[in-house]
Amino acid sequence: MIIFAIVTISMALVFYTIGVFGEKLSGGLKSWNLILFWIGLFFDTTGTLLMSLISKQDGITLHFVTGALALILMLFHAAWATIVLIKKNEQMIMKFHRFSIVVWLIWLVPYLTGVIINI
Repeated sequence: MIIFAIVTISMALVFYTIGVFGEKLSGGLKSWNLILFWIGLFFDTTGTLLMSLISKQDGITLHFVTGALALILMLFHAAWATIVLIKKNEQMIMKFHRFSIVVWLIWLVPYLTGVIINI
């Protein structure tokens, strides 16, 4: 089960990273970025649930807090991207990437701490 959890968390990294940086390279938020955000969130949620089943840690840790924050931010990010695309506000579409980068950087904290903890 640990291998499946590692693969799903890593797939979240791949999809989310492509979505965020593809947004910058394409010049603004597109529907395919949105799809990648939702897929990344799915894989991250799945991997996180699997990791929590495997984990032997009790209590609230820095990794737990940053992971929970990252999941909440990813959900908000994907939902906000959906709203931005539905409204078709060109100014918001062009500026959305700044928010994407912040969420991506925050998401990297629990990903990297998880890697470091388990090395």
